Amino acid sequence: MSDEEVYVGSIDQGTTSTRFILYDRSARAIASHQVEFTQFYPEAGWVEHDPMEILESVKVCLAKAIDKATANGYNVDGGLKAIGLTNQRETTLVWSKSTGCPLYNAIVWMDARTSSICRKLEQELPGGRTHFVETCGLPISTYFSAVKLLWLKENVDAVKVAMQKGDALFGTVDTWLIWNLTGGINGGGLHVTDVSNASRTMLMNLKTLDWDQPTLCTLGIPAESLPKIISNSEVIGKIAKGWPIPGVPISGCLGDQHAAMLGQACRKGEAKSTYGTGAFILLNTGEEVIHSRHGLLSTLAFKLGPDAPTNYALEGSIAIAGAAVQWLRDSLGVISSASEIEDLAMSVDSTGGVYFVPAFNGLFAPWWREDARGVCIGITRFTNKSHIARAVLESMCFQVKDVLDSMHKDAGEKGEAKNEKGEFLLRVDGGATVNNLLMQIQADLLGNPVVRPADIETTALGAAYAAGLAVGIWTENDIFSSGERAENVTTFHPRLDEGVRKSKLDSWCKAVSRTFDLADLCLL
Repeated sequence: MSDEEVYVGSIDQGTTSTRFILYDRSARAIASHQVEFTQFYPEAGWVEHDPMEILESVKVCLAKAIDKATANGYNVDGGLKAIGLTNQRETTLVWSKSTGCPLYNAIVWMDARTSSICRKLEQELPGGRTHFVETCGLPISTYFSAVKLLWLKENVDAVKVAMQKGDALFGTVDTWLIWNLTGGINGGGLHVTDVSNASRTMLMNLKTLDWDQPTLCTLGIPAESLPKIISNSEVIGKIAKGWPIPGVPISGCLGDQHAAMLGQACRKGEAKSTYGTGAFILLNTGEEVIHSRHGLLSTLAFKLGPDAPTNYALEGSIAIAGAAVQWLRDSLGVISSASEIEDLAMSVDSTGGVYFVPAFNGLFAPWWREDARGVCIGITRFTNKSHIARAVLESMCFQVKDVLDSMHKDAGEKGEAKNEKGEFLLRVDGGATVNNLLMQIQADLLGNPVVRPADIETTALGAAYAAGLAVGIWTENDIFSSGERAENVTTFHPRLDEGVRKSKLDSWCKAVSRTFDLADLCLL
């Protein structure tokens, strides 16, 4: 493609906000806009979003970012060649094919209302909790879309009736957005999802990359309600009239963690950790599916075209990371803004023996304990809010360490790429990585370097890469160029004594064990 003005847009739909970022040909962000949206908590353990509010947030972000770029002299109207999309995974929606209206709020990935459905399935299916692992790589858990869909089918009359009539469309947020962006009921909206989002539903066969018919039969989910599965990088369709940028092709789609992997240019044997509401660690295992024996998930990394090879990954998902900082701010009032936690935590040189385990709705990888609840232990009269703040930061890093230890056990030495010094580097991204103390604690607890890129918004960048790749703006070599990736990074090297590290990790494991079997505590 010639050197005329060329731009790629990226819709990044997260757990609490939507962003639209415009990139030029050098993958430099030239304009962006972000809109926060409401997160609802109807009952303890329930988390929901309004699908229509999410749609409106996308529309506002598109318009505002285009306006900003135009005001700064960029010819986006003439040069915008493609749009990529990345989204919070597992969040589940059902809407009417005939009216286009949601039949219930979106049930968010961290929602735990499906615990009883999971227990019932575990008791009834011969494979118990791991019944579907061989086909989809995932254990039965409240985390995944399939059980959320079962809850909607069993508890929402409008969903039940629509499924019986063949009028129900199921999708994760990517599917909902693409269906509406490509016309919805007015213009033949496209009902599709990509392989990375599909791999998180518990319904897709990892080998065939299609919906697994025996699984659908077992769960009683009608295939006609499910979207078509496509690759992460291909021209899907064009944005319809009524949106700010009609006619622009949507040509990239990935779940947020897979997009971050691509944005970090993770080759086989390389891992990244994204710190947001939760924390998500993925290790690219190449074209091999590795089934974990240590509490991890087998999933897709990415498939960069219909005929491109499939890269798989091991993933460890942590439910509560940055959300614990939000809890300190919004629920306890310990800080008034998230950025304050770094200075507060730095005012002490340790946690004073305090350990905080944020098992607010149970623990994900590698523990998978839905009966766990949060604990803060080791409190003495000496403890103050600075110790608590530091313990909250340490809790994120301990959880990432647990996941990476499991990855090492599953993938082995040969499954991890190391630098010339024999070090395994953890690439990091996400909003919380601006916290230098957090990153130093992470390196100290890992005993390995932590590498932070100059642009920490790699999720949006990954979606832009996928979109640009599909229309010829970039090649895979451009994206995976190690020389370019090595520029302008900040590396945090471990400083902690090995003996102290081991003692802290032992204490952390003791704290985690105290969270088990607490789900039935009296709430009155």
